Amino acid sequence: MSQAIHLRNHPFRFLLFLEWGLVAIALFSQIAPSHGHGHGSPALLGLVSTLMFGLMGIRLPAHPWAKIAYTALEFGLILLTPSMSFHRMRLFPLLYLVVIIRSCLMFSIQGRLIVSGLAYGLFAALLHLRLGQLDLPLRGQERIRGLLGTASLTIMVLFALVMLFVLLMVNALLAERHSREQLVLANQRLRDYALQVEDLAMTQERNRIARDIHDSLGHSLTALNIQLEGAMKLWQRDPPQAQQFLQQAKRLGSTSLQDVRQSVAAIRRDPLAQQSLEEAIAALLKTTQQTVGIHPTFQMQLDAPIPAPVQTVLYRIAQEALTNVWKHAQATAIALDLRSTSTNVTLQIRDNGQGFDPDYNQTGFGLQGMRERSLALDGTFVITSAPQQGCCITVQIPYGLPGQGASSKA
Repeated sequence: MSQAIHLRNHPFRFLLFLEWGLVAIALFSQIAPSHGHGHGSPALLGLVSTLMFGLMGIRLPAHPWAKIAYTALEFGLILLTPSMSFHRMRLFPLLYLVVIIRSCLMFSIQGRLIVSGLAYGLFAALLHLRLGQLDLPLRGQERIRGLLGTASLTIMVLFALVMLFVLLMVNALLAERHSREQLVLANQRLRDYALQVEDLAMTQERNRIARDIHDSLGHSLTALNIQLEGAMKLWQRDPPQAQQFLQQAKRLGSTSLQDVRQSVAAIRRDPLAQQSLEEAIAALLKTTQQTVGIHPTFQMQLDAPIPAPVQTVLYRIAQEALTNVWKHAQATAIALDLRSTSTNVTLQIRDNGQGFDPDYNQTGFGLQGMRERSLALDGTFVITSAPQQGCCITVQIPYGLPGQGASSKA
């Protein structure tokens, strides 16, 4: 499998122009006239091999073994250049630079270094071979050999520097291009993550509003329904008591209407805005007593202040737990215990009602909402219950940042 390289899709167009320029110079050195040297079959062979070498740059292979064969063929074509005279190789070292440029586009850094080493070794070997084939006059032969040795060393050093420059330049270009591609991918991932975060935030906000509606409106409507049922039962035989039930129902109806308006606008009134957590829970317990006639017990021991977000969650959980007791438990006793330490706070709500099997009764929105509120603050939510054995809900919330690991048990 090969990857075609054209002007429109070459990763570095100027490198392609540079290749063509170097190949053109090598071709010119082949066809340029030189005194005392003919243009027989060796020159024609060099011209053809150089043309083939240049055309190979149009397509670079992608398969690993094809890359190796491609590079070997490049070296083979360079070796086919005329070797009959020294002047015919004076510009052919430029083709080694083309080999290095192409290797940078095909191989990793290790492969590039290997190809560069082979190119330099082949250049040095051919240079030494050409110098050894020169017919030197006997007179001053040693002096000429010394000068040629110095010249060859200088040429080798200069060519090594040129090869190093080309290798570093192309590597820098590739690294910069790779960085740009990674930056584009990173930006795309950031955009995707931003969309995901936006969707998640919208989902979480919808769930929050749904929990608030369920907790506040459900609590108020449940109490309202109980008050109306009591008024209907006492309407004939105890009108004053029925009147009290209706007044309480009217108050709960007004509260429910206010909650609906605020929930629809997604702006929930903070239940603890004008009162402490202790006062808010005491108000819940008073409503419970007025609604179902149960006098709950409340114990609180706070050894450390509770953060405001944690207080709101505890209030909502207590509110929903008491609502569930009204609706389902048929309990005659309710106990609420709130304790805090320097690292966490624990809320426990117990009743002696009919209980349930936690493994089969956790799909309701009330239990799910309490669980989600606990986990949102890295807390634990534990339900202990059994049929005819009452129910105990225990919530423990640390004073740490959310996202450090939460668990839920039942």
